[in-house]
Amino acid sequence: AWNAINRIMLAESLELIGLHTHIGTYIMVQSAYAIAASKLANLYMAIHRKFDYWLKYIDLGGGFASKNTLKGAYMPGNETCPSFDDYAEAISNAIISSEIPHENLPVLFLETGRALIDDAAYLLTTVLANKRSTLGRRTMVIDAGVNLLFTSFWYNLGVYPSKEVSEYVEDTTIYGPLCMNIDVIRDAINFPHVKTGDRLVIERVGAYNMTQWMQFITYRPNVILIDLEGKTHIIRKKEDLESMQSFELNPKR
Repeated sequence: AWNAINRIMLAESLELIGLHTHIGTYIMVQSAYAIAASKLANLYMAIHRKFDYWLKYIDLGGGFASKNTLKGAYMPGNETCPSFDDYAEAISNAIISSEIPHENLPVLFLETGRALIDDAAYLLTTVLANKRSTLGRRTMVIDAGVNLLFTSFWYNLGVYPSKEVSEYVEDTTIYGPLCMNIDVIRDAINFPHVKTGDRLVIERVGAYNMTQWMQFITYRPNVILIDLEGKTHIIRKKEDLESMQSFELNPKR
């Protein structure tokens, strides 16, 4: 870092205005941010001592965990992930307790995208089929696959019936509609018996799904906003053959 800092401070065409770090993703221990904040604060002061110059901001990047549960986790994410207050306490304590004079505290930036928007989106899906595997295991096929739910590769996404159904549950594997054996939404989940055509709700799909989804085999659905008054608005139309072909250009021959 010092090599870059020295070069920037010596360059007439460059201006150093802040420090940035990104320590990882889905960080479930808030003390990691306290360590990062403390190190940036020390660097902030070292720059001031060497160049008699105050930076404007410190950016601690992202990585805050959402309430989704990682595959292989022993406990659900909503019971183990730190809260925003936990993260804020760790970060602010580290900066306030540093050598930075309070009158020269920098602006603090946080990039908390996943933790903010994972809870903001839910996916409605329909049961296409109920089957038994050759070993007798209950399986279910829904009309949303990994082409829409990329995060199902690393999350045990919450899946629930949209209405009251049987109280009897059974260990179930939930598959998507694609022609690939990797199209698995949940490897194993205790799930009540539902019928073909029933609607299910998949929760916490706001982060990293719409930015990575693709129209593989199936088209992408409507994206609907529910406003503070409970009114619905289509903010992205579902795809069809015409919309997909509208991007294609045939060269003249």
